[in-house]
Amino acid sequence: MCRGLAALSTCLERAKLLKTRLGILLHKPELGHEAESFSTSEQGTKLRNSSEEALEWKKSFDHLLKSKNGVATFHAFLKTEFSEENLEFWLACEEFKKSRSKTKLSPKAHRIFKEFVQNEAPKEVNIDHETREITRKNLTAATTSCFDAAQAKTRTLMEKDSYPRFLKSTSYQGLTEQVISHSTSKRLHT
Repeated sequence: MCRGLAALSTCLERAKLLKTRLGILLHKPELGHEAESFSTSEQGTKLRNSSEEALEWKKSFDHLLKSKNGVATFHAFLKTEFSEENLEFWLACEEFKKSRSKTKLSPKAHRIFKEFVQNEAPKEVNIDHETREITRKNLTAATTSCFDAAQAKTRTLMEKDSYPRFLKSTSYQGLTEQVISHSTSKRLHT
């Protein structure tokens, strides 16, 4: 694996970095328990399945967004770039669309607008003035589609800008390299 003293330091740093990156995929709060409670073989299987899933994310932005692990990994990447607000807004809109209570619809819409859309919002998304105004007007009679235009703009921005950078990032490249090297070594041993 690591040959020579000079390469040992580099190898250890890469291993630590890979462990950190893959840690996101191992820890899934929706499972109801910590990853440490899994046996070593279960961890290996889970890690392999999650890593193999990572190869699917490269196929399209939709593949990434449909994967809970993909969204979590993409979110972690966006945090390193201080640009997670677009994904958080997109996710808030997806959750908002599931709202069934007519009485809660308007307060939820106003909360999302104040957090992401209005000028100087704490997590202001990058949308043009026209889309911002359309969204503001949609709040007068809030429906589950009142954020559609703004959500579409942020999705396009992520797909055209953040997603390609994510695919080129060292964290994603390291994740996919592990899968490729694992499947290559598996083929050589069989």
